[in-house]
Amino acid sequence: MLLGIGNELLADDSIGCYIAEKFKDENWFVQNCGTVPENYLGLVIRVRPELLVIVDAAHMNLKPGEIRRLRKEQACSAFISTHSLPLKEFITIASKYAKQVVLIGIQPKNISFAQPMSAEAKQAARKLMNVLKLNKLEEIERL
Repeated sequence: MLLGIGNELLADDSIGCYIAEKFKDENWFVQNCGTVPENYLGLVIRVRPELLVIVDAAHMNLKPGEIRRLRKEQACSAFISTHSLPLKEFITIASKYAKQVVLIGIQPKNISFAQPMSAEAKQAARKLMNVLKLNKLEEIERL
């Protein structure tokens, strides 16, 4: 299962939503959660996925478009807080129902209101979607 998170009004913060809308693969159940991932906890509980991948923009002090796997503990400091339930708490709950939870952060270039997504973010999205299709998440560097 893939959950894309973000605010579609804030340029690169929409990267998780963008990936959720563009990624098509018969082996993945994909959901665009927008700014309310907590609304999809019931879905995680019902589906009980083997693998739950959560994608969101994250401030990691990297070059724009860099992709990293993060630990749950990093969710408080790295992710852009546009969600009503802190992402760390969401992951804690989801981890009880998914065998494995992988948190993916993409470094944004721009999170200005009503601006288009940067080329770097779109390139990162294409790269991540390819990694997901090939089931090679372990190739994404850890932060």
